[in-house]
Amino acid sequence: MTVTPITPLDYWTTLVGDDASLPLFEAAASVAQDAYPGLDLDALLIDVDGFAARLRGRLATDATPLHKLRMLNHLFFGELHFRGNANDYYDPENSYINRVIERRCGIPITLALVYIEIGRQAGIPLQGVSFPGHYLVKTRVNGGEVFIDVFDQGRSLSRGELEARLISHLPDEDDPTLALGVHLQSTRPRETLARLLRNLKMIHLRDDDWARLLPVQQRLVALLPGEPTELRDRGFVYSQLECPRAAIDDLEAYLDAVPRAADAPAVRARIDELRPEADRLN
Repeated sequence: MTVTPITPLDYWTTLVGDDASLPLFEAAASVAQDAYPGLDLDALLIDVDGFAARLRGRLATDATPLHKLRMLNHLFFGELHFRGNANDYYDPENSYINRVIERRCGIPITLALVYIEIGRQAGIPLQGVSFPGHYLVKTRVNGGEVFIDVFDQGRSLSRGELEARLISHLPDEDDPTLALGVHLQSTRPRETLARLLRNLKMIHLRDDDWARLLPVQQRLVALLPGEPTELRDRGFVYSQLECPRAAIDDLEAYLDAVPRAADAPAVRARIDELRPEADRLN
C-alpha cells in the first residue's frame, strides 16, 4: 500500500481550517517549511517550550502581572538576546520563525509571535495587535492595557506615542485620537497569519521571485478562502511561471466571484493572452 506524503500545504490547510482551534504559533512556524523543506517543526516547538519552562520556573504563583512581564522581558531580551533586525528589515529570513530563533532577530510580527508563545505558556495573557506599520503586543497590567513594542526591546508605548505612530497611516482628515481605539483591538490568528504571509509576498514581488512567491500565495488562498483577490494573484503568479492552465482557472474563478471588479477587463485580457499558450500544451 502506497502512502501519499503530507505536503507542507496540506499540513497548513489542516492547521488553518478552523478558527476555534487554529494553533497560531505552530501555523506561523510552518510557513518556513517552504524555504526549509527539512525543517523539524516538533524540535522547534520543543525549543520554545524550553524557553517558556525556564520562565515558568522563575515565577511565583502569586507574582503580579507587572512582575511576570518584567521577567519575560528579562528572559527574552536580556538572556536570549532577541532583537529587531533593523539593518536588514526586508530579509525574508526575518519571516521564518526557525531563523528568528536561530539568529535571535526578526521583524515585529515574528518577534511578537515568539514572545507571545513564551508568555502564553508561562501564564501571561498576551495578545497580538495588527497596528498599522508595526505589529505590537498587548496585555493587561494594573487594570489597564499595556502596549509593547517587541522590536524595540519590549518598550511600553504611551497613548501619545501610539497616536503619533498612527498619524502617518491615516487620511489627513482623520483624527488619530478618535481612530486609535479601532487599531488597538486584538488581532485574530487568521489575520496575523495573513499579515505574516503578505510581508513575504511583498518581498518576493519586489524581487520578481515568482518561484518563492507561489507557495506563499498557495497558503494565502487556503487561509483566506473568502478573498478572491488572492485567487487572482495566484493566477498571475502561475502565468509568470508559465503554467497557463492553472493561471486561467484561478483568473476565471476570480471573475466568477467578482464579475464587476474594477480590474475585470484587465483580467479578461490576460486570460485571452494565456489561452493560446494553454492550447499549445494539449
